[in-house]
Amino acid sequence: MLSPGKFRAEGQKSRGENSMMCPFCRNGETSVIDSRASTQFIIRRRRKCLSCDRRFTTYEKIEESPLKVIKKDGSRVPYDREKIRSGLEKACYKRPISDESIERMISDIEASLYEQYEREVPSREIGEKVMESLRSVDHVAFVRFASVYREFQDVNDFVEELAPLRQDRLR
Repeated sequence: MLSPGKFRAEGQKSRGENSMMCPFCRNGETSVIDSRASTQFIIRRRRKCLSCDRRFTTYEKIEESPLKVIKKDGSRVPYDREKIRSGLEKACYKRPISDESIERMISDIEASLYEQYEREVPSREIGEKVMESLRSVDHVAFVRFASVYREFQDVNDFVEELAPLRQDRLR
């Protein structure tokens, strides 16, 4: 648990503290009652206004340096989690996979990317992480994604990709 502290209005910062304004009375002096780290580097803080005594919750998220994705052709584009979501949603279409499961997969993939790469990540690595994630969730969705991602040309490509899945199933 993080230690409670006092926060002042903009322009009235002291000792390097952050400012937080009460959403009810707009006063700049609040105290932190409770702080907890939650999932994905988000800090949840319960605060109390020192003027109106009302309580409210704030969430702080660490701002990460933006990743660049290195495409097959060598060009670099900003990382976009919505592209992962789009690919997962297409692969999981009409499959028994909840939106929460898709969001969890995206968050896990993203956390892994930020853990492994500082500034640039090859698009190949993102695709492999998506396939790895889908393989453990739904085999049909996995094969759908793999067929597009690996650019299957004929049925033999499908058979090659399915062989390891069949081996795992027989174990």
